[in-house]
Amino acid sequence: MLQVIISGLITGSLYSLAALGLVIIFKTSDIVNFSQGEMAMFNTFIAFTLLTSFGMPYFLAMLLTMIFAAVMGLVIHRVVIKPLQGAPLVSSMIATLGLIMILNGVAGNIFGFETKQFPKMFNGKNFEFAGVSIDPNSLLTIVVTLVIMVALFYFFKYTMTGLALRAASQNVEAAKLMGISVNKIVTLTWVLSAILSSVAGMLIAPTTFLDINMMADIHLKSFSAAVLGGFNTFFGPVAGGFILGITENLFGKYISLAWKTVFAFGLIIVMLVIRPNGLFGKAYRKKV
Repeated sequence: MLQVIISGLITGSLYSLAALGLVIIFKTSDIVNFSQGEMAMFNTFIAFTLLTSFGMPYFLAMLLTMIFAAVMGLVIHRVVIKPLQGAPLVSSMIATLGLIMILNGVAGNIFGFETKQFPKMFNGKNFEFAGVSIDPNSLLTIVVTLVIMVALFYFFKYTMTGLALRAASQNVEAAKLMGISVNKIVTLTWVLSAILSSVAGMLIAPTTFLDINMMADIHLKSFSAAVLGGFNTFFGPVAGGFILGITENLFGKYISLAWKTVFAFGLIIVMLVIRPNGLFGKAYRKKV
């Protein structure tokens, strides 16, 4: 049981990271970035190239990849999303769907279509804890995720930029009246989201595989985690990711491994019917 729960925490932490990136953009611009999974995949290939072709140390490769991801998020917002500001929101979301095909095709032609093995940071043996065998790389995944969560919590709660981002996410017009540059805030959310997606990709690849379709399942489940926890809150996606990771692992272990993914998405449908705003989401009422 403990082994299954720990595995669920590991996968859940990855869902949480990716889901938080989705929600950061959604709360400030009402856009669901469907291309976030492909952005993560592309950035993971960048990290792989830095590690294998240039022989860079692991942390330096991760840092440079995060910088590359930040630039990618900035460029995508300025070139693709910002010109569509006056158009219906569905236009921007369709544009992100188009980015899926573009990034997937570009990555395949540059890095190849074959499956690759992403290097692990630790190649030593597993260690025992409470009778459970734990991979150091899996433990690193949880630790990195928690550190990022704490850093983001501090950023949102105690920094001026974080407070401005929260204000813009709650009421764009009021934020503008308070002198907040909403355009800069939206750009920042795309940069942060891209960085989060790159970290998620680099943490996922060592435990699975690296190819152009590596993020397809993870991206869908991160979206499900955001829906489960609540798309209109920053805490919801984090909790939703961990809950989804643990419950699907328990289902796969004790009921059916073949139906594990079906259960995960079925859980989301049930949640939408019972509680449309998610477990921790808030229901906003408009006065007329």
